[in-house]
Amino acid sequence: MSRSREYIAGLAARGQYHFTAAEMRQSLRVSPAAAKLALLRLAKQGLVASPARGFYVIVPPEYRQLGCLPADQFIPALMERHGLAYYAGLLSAAQYHGAAHHRPQEYQVVVAKNRRPIACGGVRVAFIARKRVAEVLVQSFNTPRGTIRVSTVEATAVDLVGYERHAGGLDQVATILAELAEHIEPKRLVAAAKTAPISWAQRLGYLLELVGAGSRAESLKAYVHKAAKDMTPLLPGTPHTEATRQRNDWRLFINAEVEAET
Repeated sequence: MSRSREYIAGLAARGQYHFTAAEMRQSLRVSPAAAKLALLRLAKQGLVASPARGFYVIVPPEYRQLGCLPADQFIPALMERHGLAYYAGLLSAAQYHGAAHHRPQEYQVVVAKNRRPIACGGVRVAFIARKRVAEVLVQSFNTPRGTIRVSTVEATAVDLVGYERHAGGLDQVATILAELAEHIEPKRLVAAAKTAPISWAQRLGYLLELVGAGSRAESLKAYVHKAAKDMTPLLPGTPHTEATRQRNDWRLFINAEVEAET
């Protein structure tokens, strides 16, 4: 067995499935050129993959066909190495909370600033920029390689409405909200809404009522009554002059017909 294969075998034996090229060079005491060649050989053999420049993951046999570790098994380590606040959000977070209506084609990670997407074997990761990302309510979920930060069910509901285009549109958002509703705690929903623009709360409350979960939105409605100074369109980016009606309780122009799938 080559020294480079012994190196990654030793890491895996200790439960460590991530490393950098610099760490490998230092451990093996080889030149950058030699380390690069060794990594290329390991990658060709399907033993390692590189989701980001200089950052490598060990690919165990069960993921060889995928060509990479699943995203939730390397994103925490990658974000830690870059010192970035993050959480798995939107459609990816909804899955952790039991909404499996639509399986996302890419793993969605929320960060403070835009980052390039990741393509690693069959794994795709999309980054969504979110102001005040460190204030968003999160919880930890276990993975085979540790834990990952995921937005709470309430924060997920807020983000789905705020980033409806990343979630497949308002119809799909409503469908997912119907699946998540029974797990939403009204007071925590208000706390989650306070980390986002008030217009997100206005739209979210209306959609929760639309899918029959109005009881979960009563505290949110009281918050909107106090905080919302302006009317806002249900579907952002569309003139409110196209609205067919308005809802004063949520201070919304209803400029789109929304239908949740059943």
